[in-house]
Amino acid sequence: MIELHNVTKKFAGRTAVDDLSFRVPRGEIFGLLGHNGAGKSTAIGMMLGQVWPTSGEIKICGHDVAANRREALMRVGAIFESPAFYDYLSGWRNLEILSTYSAPTPAARIREVIEWVGLTGREQSKVRTYSHGMRSRLALAQALLPGPELLILDEPSDGLDPEGIHEMRQTIIRLQHELGLTILLSSHLLNEVEQLCTRIAVLQQGKKVFEGNVADVKAARGKVALKTSDFAGATRLLRERGLITASAGDRYITLAAGRTTAEIAQALITAGMALEGIWQHEQTVEDFYLNLIKPPVATDAH
Repeated sequence: MIELHNVTKKFAGRTAVDDLSFRVPRGEIFGLLGHNGAGKSTAIGMMLGQVWPTSGEIKICGHDVAANRREALMRVGAIFESPAFYDYLSGWRNLEILSTYSAPTPAARIREVIEWVGLTGREQSKVRTYSHGMRSRLALAQALLPGPELLILDEPSDGLDPEGIHEMRQTIIRLQHELGLTILLSSHLLNEVEQLCTRIAVLQQGKKVFEGNVADVKAARGKVALKTSDFAGATRLLRERGLITASAGDRYITLAAGRTTAEIAQALITAGMALEGIWQHEQTVEDFYLNLIKPPVATDAH
């Protein structure tokens, strides 16, 4: 549904996106992550034909965006940047007006998308009376009007309270499950990404620094939490015996290839060291992301 091949975008000599490539197959929820200024919005703008790439190729729904923008975006809905609405008009009237920018939409379709996003009963209220969460739902309703096969959502939960974030997450899951939509999701809420996405790509300073499955990220093979009264002594012993390759803080160890937690426990107990607990650590997407993008530690040159 989405294909980027060696896409680069430069603004006045500054490279915003640098040789970016990835694919999003049909039916997947794909997360695009990165700090502010990493290039996420520029990449999405190019996918939507609002920003012209300096080089590279972008295909949406099998069509080249540069050569056939209308065909590429015909079955695409998007929440991009800050959706603008007429505050003095009702939610329903806003959807009527906004739908005419592409093609007139029957009232039955407007009613259907309002129900999908949970605005039934408030569709005739003026948008100025809507909460931030209701505005987000209205933006999602607008994205659904053309009956898309692909949804591109740029920070759909931005500014929502915890209840609103939960409701938006459940709505996205339901839309993907019941309508079979493909969804590209850009978000700085890493917990949401972990719960929603199948795969992720991470951008840093315009370059892709990771692409892979969320399940693999969470597995964190070999990383183990170790609780003992003498962590430094325990890790020194385990290193000497070749059972671990690294330690972090005063809690985590990385097992050497082929080693098990049972071997770690046996070594410590045999050595007479107090072992309070040992368990496999499941890495969160946030753990992974922060470790991936943290700046390298400066070292003094001697």
